[in-house]
Amino acid sequence: MSRRKLLGFALGAVTLAGCSDATGPAGNGRTALTLSLATASTAGGSGPAFSETVSLGGKTLILDRVQLVLREIELKRARGTGACSSSSQDDSSSSRSSRSDDCEELELGPVLFDVPLDGSVDRQITVMADTGTFREVEFEIHKPEDDGEDAAFLQANPDFRRVSIRVEGTFEGTPFTFLSDMNVDVELALSPALVIQDGVVVDLTLVVDLAKWFTNGTGASLVDPATANKGGPAENLVKDNIKRSFRMIEEDR
Repeated sequence: MSRRKLLGFALGAVTLAGCSDATGPAGNGRTALTLSLATASTAGGSGPAFSETVSLGGKTLILDRVQLVLREIELKRARGTGACSSSSQDDSSSSRSSRSDDCEELELGPVLFDVPLDGSVDRQITVMADTGTFREVEFEIHKPEDDGEDAAFLQANPDFRRVSIRVEGTFEGTPFTFLSDMNVDVELALSPALVIQDGVVVDLTLVVDLAKWFTNGTGASLVDPATANKGGPAENLVKDNIKRSFRMIEEDR
């Protein structure tokens, strides 16, 4: 069976919204969808290499902690098998709860994720999903705001008000803290398309190449993460690097 690797950090509590729920037996047009949780270095061995220490262009970056806020993972059906409702692009809670049956959405909260930097595999979560052919995965890097939907999250994580990503480490021996307020949807094409069959368990893993986050425009050297904070000269460069760092790899098992 094919296993698709989509993101590499620990996922928290996940429920499936849309036309399926997270309970009930497989079969009858539904199947178990398992999210495998690992860093890139443990995602089957065929993905991009990752280490806490990144050396490039004669410079050294050490990542001690990487945290990011995500919400919603959405599987989009292939053309000709249905399309997501127009409300799927609306961020309101009411529209998210009324998605068309042609989207599968994994509700994430927002949820704060700590990327495991020790090469460990975290845990697996299994939900029930509808069968079909899916061409794309979309998720949101989310900047929590002072509104009702984010209130509980911010009460538990006050340091993440208007912060979607936090990285701590050292660059050339000097400690840094990088904060980002990026608030974007990330879309990953599935090629070949992901086929979910009745009663056949599907394994998904989410992988991010952290080594690319703080590279310069040519990818030949590293930039100081402190210069990528809000208003810094490398802010937009690093935001673009982060958005492009998510990828899908595939292996057979």
